[in-house]
Amino acid sequence: MSTPSTALPFPTAASTIRGAGSAADITARMDRLPVTRSAWILVLLISLGGFFEIYDLVFTGYIAPGMVKSGLLSTTTAHFFGSQGIGAFIAATFAGLFVGTFFLGFLPDKYGRRAIFTVSLLWYSVGSAIMACQTSSEGLLLWRFLTGIGVGIEIVTIDSYITEIVPQHMRGRAMALNQAAMFMAAPSAAILSWWLVPLSPYGIDGWRWVVAIGAVGAVLVWFIRRSVPESPRWLAQKGRFAEAEAAMQRIEARAQADSGKPLPAPQAVVEDVREERASYRELWQQPYRSRFLMLVVFNFFQAIAYYGFANWVPTLLIAQGITVTKSLLYSFIIAFASPIGPMLVMTVADKIQRKWLIVGAAGAVVVFGIAFSQMKDPMPLTVLGILISLCGSMISVNYHAYQTELFPTRIRCLAVGVVYSSSRVGAMLSGFLIAFFLRDFGVTGVFAGITCAMLAVMISIGFFGPRTNGMRLEELSR
Repeated sequence: MSTPSTALPFPTAASTIRGAGSAADITARMDRLPVTRSAWILVLLISLGGFFEIYDLVFTGYIAPGMVKSGLLSTTTAHFFGSQGIGAFIAATFAGLFVGTFFLGFLPDKYGRRAIFTVSLLWYSVGSAIMACQTSSEGLLLWRFLTGIGVGIEIVTIDSYITEIVPQHMRGRAMALNQAAMFMAAPSAAILSWWLVPLSPYGIDGWRWVVAIGAVGAVLVWFIRRSVPESPRWLAQKGRFAEAEAAMQRIEARAQADSGKPLPAPQAVVEDVREERASYRELWQQPYRSRFLMLVVFNFFQAIAYYGFANWVPTLLIAQGITVTKSLLYSFIIAFASPIGPMLVMTVADKIQRKWLIVGAAGAVVVFGIAFSQMKDPMPLTVLGILISLCGSMISVNYHAYQTELFPTRIRCLAVGVVYSSSRVGAMLSGFLIAFFLRDFGVTGVFAGITCAMLAVMISIGFFGPRTNGMRLEELSR
């Protein structure tokens, strides 16, 4: 019986030039792979860990009424940066995410996508379990901050992991499936909050149960994900050619078994610019400097707009005259749009330029948001909330794929971590900004702020974002 390597019908072009397992060889062989069942399974397994990333971010808004009810936090505060309000809890979340993405985003580039993903998932589980036991606002904010650090590292790792482990012609669809699986956490968190937050099972506040369930689930997924391989692109970039070759051969063997026919010939080798140690300094060199600055602006404003709505859905519904219990029910219905958005994007993700999908969805958020602010009846509020959520998830799918494509393998996680950290700053400020607008200008003021943020998103991507669809990662790096 032939081995996986001899099962291939020919030696790759890169193998004859550079030797099997080289960075150029791995890239050429990865990008020629067909879309197969095993490729989708790999994406899904990686996405299971991301499920708890979204669960952690989304439940912030749903458990907020429960924390207010328990006396740990208040809806608004007398001062803009008040430490006893929901805004402070949201700020602590994104302060931790900022530290994880900005200061620790280099870890996956140094130690590997698979290893850091595993560590960050365990970090999240332990931090969430401890946070669920806190009885003071100070302890709550501290452990929310520490948990956010682990989630921040995980976010950076997942995006790069998926971008590198699938061929170029399915990057958009792979990221869409990833986001669809991850965003299933939104209705999961919503229904658990609707069920548990108003109650105190066994004398324990319902919001604590919501947090603890996420911590336990993440531990279970950690065992499932042990079968996911390291990124062959990363291994080759680090000079670990034997390991890269072994991982690549396993992926090729699975793809050939799934397709039932010989694999197509790889495209001509496209060399990366250079292979050297990742450096922050490189982000300020062209072509990366303009991309870096564009994505910093984009991430900052999209986070204000996205989390300005997502983290405040129940509270905004209450402000429009809906009761607490019904607001959680309607929020659950709205949350179901989150995984639907990525599934819709899968049909066009690799056909329409990602930058224009982002711009179009951002414009739709502006229109639906203004309409939401003028409604009082539950039915139109719910419908508009669904449309806003749908468009928000469409933006998320496309920019998660988009920003990983704009940087080379050697600095991909580092670069994504730095630009993504600006979204953590924006999200951190969003809690205080929305609380301020809601207190002084009502729901109309909230969506006026969201509109301004989305206009900045449309300008930054529409005017300054390069095209990426159909291009190999190394082509985009040159």
